[in-house]
Amino acid sequence: MKAIWNGETIAESDDTIVIEGNHYFPIDSVKKEYFKDSDTQTVCHWKGTACYYTLKVDGKENKDAAWYYADPKEMAKGIKGRVAFWRGVEVVK
Repeated sequence: MKAIWNGETIAESDDTIVIEGNHYFPIDSVKKEYFKDSDTQTVCHWKGTACYYTLKVDGKENKDAAWYYADPKEMAKGIKGRVAFWRGVEVVK
């Protein structure tokens, strides 16, 4: 699977986990040069607290377009160390 935004592949892996329609990529499959930490956090009742990254590619920013669970709840422990995408990021085979 590939995650693409603004014409650039920002993550690529054959080992994604799909939960609620979102592909969670291993953290070591992302191109860290395109990721910037965000202060945004949200809470999912069964996964825990999500933290976000803002993407920056070719001078354009996509605020909070990637998220991860640093310390997921027990039911979601399989996505620890993984990142998912939204906000216009295209995930393709």
